Amino acid sequence: MTTAHAPRLREVWLLAATFLVAIAGLIYELVAATVSSYLLGDSVRQFSLVIGVFLSSMGLGSWLSRYVGQAFSGFVWAQVLLGLVGGFMAPVLFLVYGWMGDVGLPLYGMLIAVGVLSGMEIPLIVRILKEEGAREFRFENVLTVDYVGALAASLAFPLLIIPHLGLMSASLAFGALNLAVAGLSLWVFRDRTTRVQVTLWALAFAATLGALWQSERIVSVADAGLYADTIIYDQATPYQQITVTAYRDRVRLFLDHSIQFDSIDEYRYHEMLVHPAMAMVPRARNVLILGGGDGMATREVLRHEGVEAVTLVDLDPAVTTLFRDHPDLSRLNARAFSDPRVTVVNQDAWEFVEASDTLYDVIILDLPDPKNLALSRLYSRSFYGLLAERLSAHGAMVTQAGSPLFAREAFWSIAETFETATNPLSPGRPGLWTLPYHSYVPSFGEWGFMLAAPQELGSESLPLPEGLRYLNADEWQAARLFAGDIARVEVEANTLQTHALVGYYLDGWDRWFP
Repeated sequence: MTTAHAPRLREVWLLAATFLVAIAGLIYELVAATVSSYLLGDSVRQFSLVIGVFLSSMGLGSWLSRYVGQAFSGFVWAQVLLGLVGGFMAPVLFLVYGWMGDVGLPLYGMLIAVGVLSGMEIPLIVRILKEEGAREFRFENVLTVDYVGALAASLAFPLLIIPHLGLMSASLAFGALNLAVAGLSLWVFRDRTTRVQVTLWALAFAATLGALWQSERIVSVADAGLYADTIIYDQATPYQQITVTAYRDRVRLFLDHSIQFDSIDEYRYHEMLVHPAMAMVPRARNVLILGGGDGMATREVLRHEGVEAVTLVDLDPAVTTLFRDHPDLSRLNARAFSDPRVTVVNQDAWEFVEASDTLYDVIILDLPDPKNLALSRLYSRSFYGLLAERLSAHGAMVTQAGSPLFAREAFWSIAETFETATNPLSPGRPGLWTLPYHSYVPSFGEWGFMLAAPQELGSESLPLPEGLRYLNADEWQAARLFAGDIARVEVEANTLQTHALVGYYLDGWDRWFP
């Protein structure tokens, strides 16, 4: 390399490094936000907190950079530390959670450290460029490259990184990227490099590459702490983390580390969810299921004679494909997805209902709990009004409504929401008829359901199909009685403007399980 070419090479490299470190920095932020939403719940709250803490830490790091004496040396050490702290963030957090059950302190401690180090990068790069006497240096060029890198990371994270790497490998891979930036910087600026820098960088790089090579084993160790049973399936999709565990003949499904069913008692939940609505309508020929990608609710629907068509809408194709094609898991739903009457649509539930003009006799909402705003909208007055328009004249819909014991206010908020939604049979007087009921499901505790219809339906006796393991006439009578500590309370309806349900849900569960 000639002396004349050296400054130009260094200038180009520093701009390229700006692009790369911007990608890594945003990936760490997204990893932290995703891990916190997985392990701490309430994705909206966690993403908001993580973004706020990270950006303020970057501001602190930018301010602290003025106290770094040698810009090049400071930049290299920042990359080495980012590679270690950011790279090992996901492994450390999952391992700590598996062993201790809490990650709040290490999560935000590592996030602040990563934010401070990331905030130092641009000021130090600018100082190096000025020291090198970069021709036509413009500060806005550095910021432009930084912002383009952030855009690339934000697009790649959900579309490429999580589906193909997963959180653990992604964290380590981008830690290796920061260390690669440090190594190339040491080579490009080798006249400024010391033996100590090269030695420590090499050790850090080797440790990170070794951890990346063993990432699957680290995942297994972390998961062993999170789940009591053997993991038989584990996949990160653009929508969620899917984990299936097994112990002997007992199978459990977890989405984002929250249990969705346990095969030992899932029949209690699904029989109570499906059969009251199916039995109370005059006919149930055309049925819509929103959620329920495991196929259990579909299995129960198909028990009823006269069912001609079932449409199941679930956002994540990985779930429905798993429970259609896996030989052991498809057996749990009696291979319901192979029935010619069943159509599976992988789409957002709201978008599907909004675009549909089909009338359904029964609509079953087997959705995750409303623990964030994205899910809360599917429990809103607007959505229930939209669903009511898709019901046939004597149709009914039913939703799982959480626990009337653990989240009492949330349960009754769902009732209030149905009762104030638009009724297509009497638009001048909004409100759907509701029938709340509940039952005990050992995996979940006391669990509630809410049935709604444009007009009152007979509910005293249910013509149930044969072969049910739990629901019978006596259980149905008991299910409609509410003890004093779970009886109705005064609450707000859930709307897209207020999302009162999220607060009720989180406060209720925090009260029981702080």
